[in-house]
Amino acid sequence: MKPVNRSDCEALDRADPLAAKRGSFAIPEGLIYLDGNSLGVLPRNVPARVAEVAEHQWGETLIKSWNEHGWFQLPSRVGDRIARLVGAPHGSVIAGDTISVNLFKLLGAAAKLNPARRVILSDSGNFPSDLYVAQGFRDLMDDSYVLKVVAPEEVMDAIDESVAFTMITEVDYRTARLHDMKAVTARAHAKGALTIWDLAHSAGATPVQLAAANADFALGCTYKYLNGGPGAPAFLYVKPELQNKVQPPLSGWWGHVAPFAFDLEYKPAPGIIRNQCGTQPILSLAALDAALDVWDDVDMTVLRTKSLALCKTYIDLVEQRCAAHGVKVAGPRDMNERGSHVSIHHPQGYAVMQAMIAANVVGDFRAPDMMRFGFTPLYTSFADVWHAVDILARILDKREWDQPQFLAKKAVT
Repeated sequence: MKPVNRSDCEALDRADPLAAKRGSFAIPEGLIYLDGNSLGVLPRNVPARVAEVAEHQWGETLIKSWNEHGWFQLPSRVGDRIARLVGAPHGSVIAGDTISVNLFKLLGAAAKLNPARRVILSDSGNFPSDLYVAQGFRDLMDDSYVLKVVAPEEVMDAIDESVAFTMITEVDYRTARLHDMKAVTARAHAKGALTIWDLAHSAGATPVQLAAANADFALGCTYKYLNGGPGAPAFLYVKPELQNKVQPPLSGWWGHVAPFAFDLEYKPAPGIIRNQCGTQPILSLAALDAALDVWDDVDMTVLRTKSLALCKTYIDLVEQRCAAHGVKVAGPRDMNERGSHVSIHHPQGYAVMQAMIAANVVGDFRAPDMMRFGFTPLYTSFADVWHAVDILARILDKREWDQPQFLAKKAVT
């Protein structure tokens, strides 16, 4: 392997077709932010949009804004903007609620569509909250429902005629291992099962192709790579040919065919709309809508090329400069099998990460010993990668992490 040097990173930045996008984000001076896989950076146009919605639409137009400013249709409009980024057709994505709420909706929908089976298949690389929601769903159902969890590499073999549906996160939140969505979906369909895909670490980071993969259901968050802000609304996808077959387990008035008729009986709206439940957060949706402006001219193939180059540069530099300190890179070595973050193991990973944050390099920590760094191609530069590893090497060389303030665990890691 040819050693990577600083001039290599500078050359990559000069050739970067996405370099101009960095200016669209409010990155604090001197900060190397490598945690966009947990919370994306603020797009510069968002505060003005939120202020306009709050001060003018809410403050002056008030309730008339549901009609005059299209508040009621905002979840659909935002959903259609997200659809392009995840390879989904118009009218197949709706924005709103949280990943957990949307997952519960899809668990119920999939169960109704495959009622003769009782096995929900997931893997140990799934985000734990998804497993918690599935456990709660299982416990509400009859005793014959089973949540089967296997290792990520065992998913394909575990899909058999007992499986009602799979519930898989496409990119492992720890190792960045990328599932082959098309292959897993094809296997599931061949065995008579449906698929639910969590795109939390995929949307805005990899060129997701829901329609091409023939996926049945999907959901994802927007506060990571899509930069919608803390607690931004999630999104939900249903394959077009299944939309009018879905019976929502959370049947609220926003999913009713005629919500302002105020019928006492629920009658689902046609299409993706029926997957809405209650009134949606308009200020948050407005922030997300503005945040999506930066994506209008982004080619996801170009984004993916830069993403993998950032990850590979980081991995190469870490192995050149930090391997002697017991640092080990997690996840696949084939770059095409990775998402857009890199995790590294170190026995004192928590303290090392706290020391890095104190040095203005922000990543995060995942128990028991994993430091995680997200590479968001719209605003992460190769110079960021170089300086981040330079600071990591210094912290390890000088044992700067071995201080009480870095060893003391905080509530959020």
